[in-house]
Amino acid sequence: MRKNTINMTEGSILKNLICFAIPVLIGNIFQQLYNVADTAIIGNILGDEALASVGAAAPVYGLLIGFAGGLTNGFAVIIARFFGAGNERDLKRAAALTYILSGIIAAALTIGSLAFLHPLMLSLKTPKEIIGGTESYMRIIILFSFVTIAYNMLAGMMRAVGNTKAPLYFLIVSTFVNIALDFLFVKGFDMGVAGAAVATVISQGISVVLCFLYAARKCDFLIFDKHFLSYDKALLSDLASTGLSMGLMYAIVSVGSVILQGAVNSFGTSTITAHTAARKIDDIFMLTLGTISMASSTFASQNYGAGRYDRVKKGIFTGIMMAEVWSAFSVIAAIAFRVPLIRALTGTQDAAVISTASKYIVWNISFFFVLSILLVLRSSLQGVGRKLVPVSGSVVEFLLKIVAVTVLAPKLGYFGVCIVEPVIWAVCAVIVLLDYLAFIKKSSRVQLDAKRAAVV
Repeated sequence: MRKNTINMTEGSILKNLICFAIPVLIGNIFQQLYNVADTAIIGNILGDEALASVGAAAPVYGLLIGFAGGLTNGFAVIIARFFGAGNERDLKRAAALTYILSGIIAAALTIGSLAFLHPLMLSLKTPKEIIGGTESYMRIIILFSFVTIAYNMLAGMMRAVGNTKAPLYFLIVSTFVNIALDFLFVKGFDMGVAGAAVATVISQGISVVLCFLYAARKCDFLIFDKHFLSYDKALLSDLASTGLSMGLMYAIVSVGSVILQGAVNSFGTSTITAHTAARKIDDIFMLTLGTISMASSTFASQNYGAGRYDRVKKGIFTGIMMAEVWSAFSVIAAIAFRVPLIRALTGTQDAAVISTASKYIVWNISFFFVLSILLVLRSSLQGVGRKLVPVSGSVVEFLLKIVAVTVLAPKLGYFGVCIVEPVIWAVCAVIVLLDYLAFIKKSSRVQLDAKRAAVV
């Protein structure tokens, strides 16, 4: 079982986190190239209105994929614990149930999302001139959302056992396919924004096939095996509760982003274009923070499963320090190069678009120092089975975004949209920090009891 995996319960903590994080980071960069390629090709070939169509779809797409991705990552947390404990039998049982639960989720999300897409876009005040393109793009993405869920599931399980290189290789292949297909469908076949959606679906499908074939040969303990499929109330409950807590955490955040997009939409197409570009740039710099938090979560899960609470605490601290270093770099780079980045992504020379996007970038990325603490702690706490507080923090984030839409945006304009997330990060960071201190206290008590029992 240990072949083609990384056991993070042994060796240097920093080295473990870096070895895990680097392939994931490179993979996340290529994942973003999917989105950046769509943005750049659509913006430069089809213009600002088409780009606004895709931008208006982004929060809805993020909601669907965020929820599904959170669920599959939650399942992977349980697999990581069994891997850390060296429990191959329960690992295989958890993997089998993960396939079933992921299939059910994919079907439910597809049916529900297609049914409510149009009413949702209307409720978000999507401008009339772009709503057709937005819905055309989203229908294709939603119809084939099972492809994205399948990739997240397979990649998540492989990463749970420390195999981060294989998903990276397959993602690189599919990214180049996606870029080529973008040009073919958007420009060559003149399919508009729908062509970008088709290109994304096909390229992700390729990554799913490659992941499955690799897992079947090198990590066969992660392949569905009906012999390990049985009703186990405790295991099913653990998988479902962990998956749902992480899924809800991402979904609540994404719902807040959907609501916030409604405020952005009310400012018109020019602001939507600027916000779309700013979010893409923000996402690029946030990649490393997300990667470090993912590495910290897997590290915490494996070591928690092995009973190595001392390494869990040291790993979380190391993860936060890594994230803070990246935050310092992000602030300097994003502020220095924001204008050429905006122009490169949108192809625009509109001073108003550039100014609006710059405002968001400066305010948002300057608070990455706070976001670093939030992301690492939130992911790590999920990894050690503390599910309630991370979700509660997401509820707070959701409520504050409603405040932004109803109070800040009408009074402060787009500036209200710019400052809401930094405020949210600060509040939520305090919440998860208090829960982390509670975890430290509890784990110290468990270790002390274990030492006493060993003496007796």
